[in-house]
Amino acid sequence: MRPARRSAGLLLHRGEGASLEVLVGHMGGPYWARKDAGGWSVPKGEHGPDEEPLAAAAREFTEELGLPAPDLAAAVPLGEVRQSSGKVVAVWAVAADLDPASVVPGTFSLEWPPRSGRVQEFPELDRVAWLAPDAARAALVAYQRPFVDRLEALLR
Repeated sequence: MRPARRSAGLLLHRGEGASLEVLVGHMGGPYWARKDAGGWSVPKGEHGPDEEPLAAAAREFTEELGLPAPDLAAAVPLGEVRQSSGKVVAVWAVAADLDPASVVPGTFSLEWPPRSGRVQEFPELDRVAWLAPDAARAALVAYQRPFVDRLEALLR
């Protein structure tokens, strides 16, 4: 049996109580272009079995947002979730602030339209925003919503 693919990410948060916000990004590319609800994600990405997951989360943060990862000394694990595909995603909460306008997203290549032979570049994340927890839950892909719940429970 093949081991599950693994991803790691960082859920930045700022404020507290009623002013709590989390940083999420809208997934780039043509598949997500017209999907808002359920089309957002925690900045994250895949890593191999030999890469430490928190280090992978920091690397992916930088790749997706084009900014250095925040100080991870106080990063708090929010656990793991398993996607329907079987991939296991681990996320850490980090209290930090950044200006979404400063984001310079990484890109990926995709043949688009399909079977056209034309390869185009698309941003990994086409928008980044600070959202209140309820708005973040509505925006995030379903399997990532528990990370917001866990963060709120942790901060109570």
